[in-house]
Amino acid sequence: MERFPRSQHQMVDWLGLMHRQHTVHALLEVDVTEARRAIREHRARTGAGLSFTAFLVANLARAVDEDRRMHAYRRGRDRLVLFDDVDVTVMVETDVEGVKIPFPHIVRAANRKAAAQIHDEVRAAQAAGAPYEGGRRWLPLWLLVPGFLRERVWAMVLAEPRRRKRLTGTVAVTSIGMFGRGTAWAIPLTSYSLCLTVGGIARKPGVVSGRTGGPDGRGRVERIEVREMLALTISVDHDVIDGAPAARFGARLAELIEGAAGLD
Repeated sequence: MERFPRSQHQMVDWLGLMHRQHTVHALLEVDVTEARRAIREHRARTGAGLSFTAFLVANLARAVDEDRRMHAYRRGRDRLVLFDDVDVTVMVETDVEGVKIPFPHIVRAANRKAAAQIHDEVRAAQAAGAPYEGGRRWLPLWLLVPGFLRERVWAMVLAEPRRRKRLTGTVAVTSIGMFGRGTAWAIPLTSYSLCLTVGGIARKPGVVSGRTGGPDGRGRVERIEVREMLALTISVDHDVIDGAPAARFGARLAELIEGAAGLD
């Protein structure tokens, strides 16, 4: 028998909030063969590390910056608050009380940062260890409050969009791909207007356009190659984002990722 980590109670509170949201999910498969090749070339050229997660965060922030309604929050019944900065929350795993617990790190204004900058920032957050030392000292007292009251307090705190942005960011990225390879999607619980869940990468046959052919040079040659396909789940708050804008956003995000954008 093991002791249930105190910090995990906070996650239980958040899960209660997430059940209130009307979330819809889209499952995408994105060809990341060229992107992964470009990342390897970037490392070889610069001698600096660059994680695939940082690359995805950079492109997600760029896609949101082009359609800022994708990370809007509701204020009351009939207003939306849109933000200039795309603050992306990523999960950083650290040891707390002998247990590995994911903690959120917010990459502020990720739409204004290159992937290499985001990589360095996330690595620094991992090296810094568990955050919120002051808040954790008060956690035992906070947990004496009944769970339904804690959940209600959090709901009141997050009701104001600008405060919510400051505390939780505007977009979330979570990953299950680190735990294995192969095709794997996840359907997350989320309290964000937009959440990107990164799944596994599988090698699959794909159609690739080649050089032009024919006597006039205008023909197109297509061939079958083994490609690296990434499973992505885009989750949106349907109260804020309708299906058509979400579909256009997903297509644009896939275009950026497959084009290896965000490395400059």
